[in-house]
Amino acid sequence: MRYFFLAYAIIAVLVVGIFGFRGQHFSKPPIRIFPDMDEQDKLRPQKPDSFFADGYGERQPVENTQPRGFNPEGERVIGGIPEYEFGGQTGYYYTGHIGDYYGTGMPEELKLTAENTEALIRRGQERFNINCSPCHGISGNGQGMTSHFGVPGIANLLGDPYKTGTYPDGRIFEVITHGKGQMGAYGPNVSVRDRWAIISYVRTLQAAKQMKTAAAGK
Repeated sequence: MRYFFLAYAIIAVLVVGIFGFRGQHFSKPPIRIFPDMDEQDKLRPQKPDSFFADGYGERQPVENTQPRGFNPEGERVIGGIPEYEFGGQTGYYYTGHIGDYYGTGMPEELKLTAENTEALIRRGQERFNINCSPCHGISGNGQGMTSHFGVPGIANLLGDPYKTGTYPDGRIFEVITHGKGQMGAYGPNVSVRDRWAIISYVRTLQAAKQMKTAAAGK
């Protein structure tokens, strides 16, 4: 065994002697076995670039670009759905918490009535299909496209652990906002109102599953 370590030490010395220590000065570029992204095709902030006709590397936003979550002065509606900010405030509507506990039920800020509840659920279906169904599946059973590529631990939202009694609405809101486990945060992508819309749709899916199971048992 001691000969092995001796040979290992000699080889290490030879490698260091041939390739040199990282950061050592050479008259020619050093041979780097692992470049570690030292050189990248990138443009540093506020640096000129001859690629563009004006010589500036920094580009202006595309015309009519708006910051995410904001509308022109006075406009509060996009596509018929009131557009709220993406969070950062306190209260059940923005956090899913009531004090130190998860709340449940739809917040008062949604101003739901018998006339507009269906619109919220339909909005939730649209947002769910875009943001959630690739993993959780169209029906919420956890058999989305990513499950066929071996992604583990995808929640079956129709299962008992995710029903209202065991998984409050506020907890679902927090998971959508901040992520959990392998699920990333969707807070920067989904507006506050749309998160509640998704929750309302998930509850609708659960109720439909329960009714189907009850009907099959008769």
